[in-house]
Amino acid sequence: MIKEKNNTALTFEDFKTEVLNDYTIAITSRECSLLGRREVLTGKAKFGIFGDGKEVPQIAMAKFFKNGDFRSGYYRDQTFMMAIGELTVEQLFAGLYGNTDIKEEPMSAGRQMGGHFVTHSLNEDGSWKNLAEQKNSSADISPTAAQMPRLLGLAQASKIYRNIDNIPNQANFSNKGNEIAWGTIGNASTSEGVFFETINAAGVLQVPMVISIWDDEYGISVHAKHQTTKENISEILKGFQKEPNTNGLELIRVKGWDYSDLIAAYEKADAIAREQHIPVLIHVDELTQPQGHSSSGSHERYKSKERLDWEKEYDCVRQMRLWMIAINIASPEELDEIDAKAKKTVLEAKKKAWITFITPIINEQKELVTLLERIALSSDNKEDILSYTKALKSIKEPLKKEILVTARKSLRLIPNGPEKTELVNWIAKFNEKYQAAFSKHLYSESKFNVFSAKEIAPEYAENAKPDIDGRMIIRDNFDAIFSKYPEALIFGEDSGNIGDVNQGLEGLQEKFGELRIADAGIREATIIGQGIGMALRGLKPIAEIQYLDYLLYAIQILSDDLASLQYRTVGRQKAPLIIRTRGHRLEGVWHSGSPMGMIINAIRGIHVLVPRNMTKAAGFYNSLMECDEPAVVIECLNGYRLKEKTPLNYGEFKTPIGVVETIKEGTDVTLVSYGSTLRLVEQAAEELMETGINCEVIDIQSLIPFDINHDLVKSVMKTNRLLVIDEDVPGGASAYILQQIIEEQDAYQYLDSKPQTLAAKAHRPAYGTDGDYFSKPSIEDIYEKVYEMMHEANPNKFPSLY
Repeated sequence: MIKEKNNTALTFEDFKTEVLNDYTIAITSRECSLLGRREVLTGKAKFGIFGDGKEVPQIAMAKFFKNGDFRSGYYRDQTFMMAIGELTVEQLFAGLYGNTDIKEEPMSAGRQMGGHFVTHSLNEDGSWKNLAEQKNSSADISPTAAQMPRLLGLAQASKIYRNIDNIPNQANFSNKGNEIAWGTIGNASTSEGVFFETINAAGVLQVPMVISIWDDEYGISVHAKHQTTKENISEILKGFQKEPNTNGLELIRVKGWDYSDLIAAYEKADAIAREQHIPVLIHVDELTQPQGHSSSGSHERYKSKERLDWEKEYDCVRQMRLWMIAINIASPEELDEIDAKAKKTVLEAKKKAWITFITPIINEQKELVTLLERIALSSDNKEDILSYTKALKSIKEPLKKEILVTARKSLRLIPNGPEKTELVNWIAKFNEKYQAAFSKHLYSESKFNVFSAKEIAPEYAENAKPDIDGRMIIRDNFDAIFSKYPEALIFGEDSGNIGDVNQGLEGLQEKFGELRIADAGIREATIIGQGIGMALRGLKPIAEIQYLDYLLYAIQILSDDLASLQYRTVGRQKAPLIIRTRGHRLEGVWHSGSPMGMIINAIRGIHVLVPRNMTKAAGFYNSLMECDEPAVVIECLNGYRLKEKTPLNYGEFKTPIGVVETIKEGTDVTLVSYGSTLRLVEQAAEELMETGINCEVIDIQSLIPFDINHDLVKSVMKTNRLLVIDEDVPGGASAYILQQIIEEQDAYQYLDSKPQTLAAKAHRPAYGTDGDYFSKPSIEDIYEKVYEMMHEANPNKFPSLY
């Protein structure tokens, strides 16, 4: 029986009204899927993937989705979004057409294909909305199962809010931790490793999540027998079942076409997860996919006639209709009337969405045609320009691309003069308007972005000398951070009990508790997922990945989810997660990698900070705590035992982000590096000075953002020579750095010698000190490379070494 919020039984008339409303939503959603596919086939939309066949279970789920709850789902949840009131038919079609107006297409302003849903967590200025008073959906992504790690963090946030009561503005994000994170996933996607990693982590952490598996037996064309042991995901997860005095999760199995059983299943799951903070998995099987996987193909190619016949019979909307007739909720004629009204509603909304989308583009088309026809009248290339104009006019439903192509090709035919200037201005205005629609918000554009954190220098006692290990600076600064920010927490492998493998968190778990300074299993993808989810809900998590090499286990989640979050929501969601890791210069193949080129190219949208010592690293953490953007901080592995001066203002000093630092001024050559390698560069520069070569040494400090003040080109203007030293593979981060200096900062025009790089060997570093020496740039390598550059410039003064 469906219950009201005050838990009293409904009258039959109320029950009937609610069921008919549910059916209306289901049939409306189905019509959207059917008509949406036709829009793709007619060419109005590029691609379509829809939620047909999943309507009834999604309606059941929506009944128990409360304000403050979060969804982390996949691209078939349109009915759910309609049922919670966060998706209209018109918005669905706006997404299908790729409307770039966020007001018309609030899911991604045309940046993602249809079927990817989100609610807005932020106001236009980047400040938080009250998430506890609205229904929330984290922004969907397409990679299969990649929504699962984030789901873990969304659920863990409820556990944090339930158990820590001094978090600022907590009421804005949570009602005492009583929220559920609701996850959805297709049965085929449960084959992915991150699904099992998330299930295991949820069972360990005991967090309030409900995972729905939509099981229609296929992953595109591949049957479940090729996907899942025993062809049954809930069967193989029985070992995760919670038992007395154990952790784990609850398992529920229900048929996806049985309306009343589905409601009972979700009511049970809601009570368990919300009250007991126990994860629940609902295996919703015997579902169908009436139109196949997507608009790219037909399921008749790979399903048998028997299967197709069964799918028609057990279509969830059809079964709901038959059930309503059987228990006298409605007659066939009444339901036919609902069906007809739904068809009309969807058709009208589709037409309105199309007109809203295409009208501004047609107006742009007419404007350009008018301009070109006028310009052509006085042009020697009149016929050619009019030919372009005629072709553009013939397009009934133009793309923005087709308009701009016409303008740019016509520009080639117009000589310098007022007409050309007019067209140039038109193109500039068009580009300014529409390029932003496709390119803005990769990084935060709010007043809370990383550039808002202004530098505050470390303060030292008079005549202070380097006297403590770097790891103590990190430790004491984290102590200050966790004291200053109750919403801050850190977690990772060995982060809690022993205070991380390098003792940078020594004693902090005892002081701040196991929830805030926590150990995690060896599961990098879901460590990042924990951070993303909690950051989405207003906390300030620091996710620790023990070694830089291990970041590869999480690179897909970082790249596809966190890095693109601000972009794909057009600045309407943020997850200011800090990823703490360490790397560089350790000996051995697996703990010494510096895959910086891969990282910086895979995670654009996340800042990458590479401090040379622990004071600089601590300053970065202090800066990031004030910002609303995610970042990776890579501490120097061989820096924890090096001595540094003791700052007096822990938690307050800030390293500026995107600003380089000149370590040594010089006149002959600019040496650019970062991290541990910088110490070798400094030593080489001292030795070169003895032979009369005066090097300028610059610490990049952050790879993303890169030298926002363009100080590197100013150095090259002085020295006229440039060498980039990096321990990534050749063509890795050094190539990126060179591109930034030579191309972005136009330093090429000041060079008297070719710009060069000095990187590690293309292989991984071999074991031992000798392995490091022969694998990565050494002091001698740097010395000889610089000397060779100076020999080329002045062979008499600097005769060849070899």
